Amino acid sequence: MAWSTESLSGPDGEDWRVPTSELEERQSRFIKALDGGSAWVNDPVDMYWLVGNRQSGGVHFAADGMVTQYVRNSLERARFESGGDDAPHNIVRHPRMAALSESVSDTPAIQLGRIPASDAEFLQSKLGVGGDCTQTLWTLREIKSNWEIERMRESGEIQRQMFQAIDDFGKEGVTELELAGVADEVSRAAGFGSFVRMRKWPMDCDRVVVASGRAGGVPTFFDSAVGGTGAHPLAALGAGFTRVKAGDPVLVDIVHVHRGYVADMTRMFSVGPLSSEWVSRLEDMEEIAITVRHSLGRGEDCAAAWATGVSKAEEMGHGEHLMGMGPDQARFLGHSIGLELDETPVVAANFVRPLPVGGTMAIEPKVIHPDGAIGVEDCWVRTADGMSCLSSGEAFPLWTEW
Repeated sequence: MAWSTESLSGPDGEDWRVPTSELEERQSRFIKALDGGSAWVNDPVDMYWLVGNRQSGGVHFAADGMVTQYVRNSLERARFESGGDDAPHNIVRHPRMAALSESVSDTPAIQLGRIPASDAEFLQSKLGVGGDCTQTLWTLREIKSNWEIERMRESGEIQRQMFQAIDDFGKEGVTELELAGVADEVSRAAGFGSFVRMRKWPMDCDRVVVASGRAGGVPTFFDSAVGGTGAHPLAALGAGFTRVKAGDPVLVDIVHVHRGYVADMTRMFSVGPLSSEWVSRLEDMEEIAITVRHSLGRGEDCAAAWATGVSKAEEMGHGEHLMGMGPDQARFLGHSIGLELDETPVVAANFVRPLPVGGTMAIEPKVIHPDGAIGVEDCWVRTADGMSCLSSGEAFPLWTEW
């Protein structure tokens, strides 16, 4: 018996495909950006953004504007997920690589910033040596459509429920991994597909980072302020076996992905009250977050927002502990998000350009000490009027006492 596309649905039969109007607009923007050139796209994330699926193969954008997806498997699923008869591009069976040049007769740019060198060399041996279209796609994806922003708001709402589950479960003696587990249960039931996509190689991401007490001061491989112990050396990030103790700051940093779109948020918890010193540090981080947010909302470039935030942190006495402890300090205060966790631009010294209107940013000032970590994080979209929150914002407290 043949399989049926009726199986491909969201909860209660809801259609979770990307609307064909979205695909058509994205393809049109990419064709315009190619300015008469051609491209071959085979990275799964960029393919999903352009054609609504991530089946094995590649997508050819011809110089004449024709878009064709070449699919190894599954052709039927690719057609369905691209919109069926309404798909804005052609979908055909991928030929043998030796014969691909007969269909792709131009010399397309490929994603040299995405694919391994050996794969790039092999592809160029079949299609010719063209340019690199990686940055072109990344730049286009910086500006989110209204449809994408709504998916990110939905992601933020599910994420709030994950934090609520941690609030309900938390108590003295539970492990970080047990806390992460109750959050995972919520997100899985809501449709989390187990992948958190990252652009920077070879980064892996634990999407529920729980760092309790001294575990918050443990550095990791990850390019971020807080690492945590992780479960073992190959998973050296996030929740581990540390048990929550009364009075310790418990930092929870959750990444949720809904229909491909990321929400990122950090909140603090503790069993009993935190010391006045920890509370003061948290208030300072919130003040820095507000400063950075207002800078971006006014259209100042990301490097200026970084400089302003760092200057304020130094005035507060946090310079040596902002986003880590030397020599392991991260050099950013915010990162763009979307289908990936580490998109551009970044609130960092080398991004001398603004967050565009329609750009989405996680702003996350944190301070790290040997006995713990504390900070705040929410996601925002820049609008014509400033910054609008995509995560919980004021709807979930910065610090919750169990």
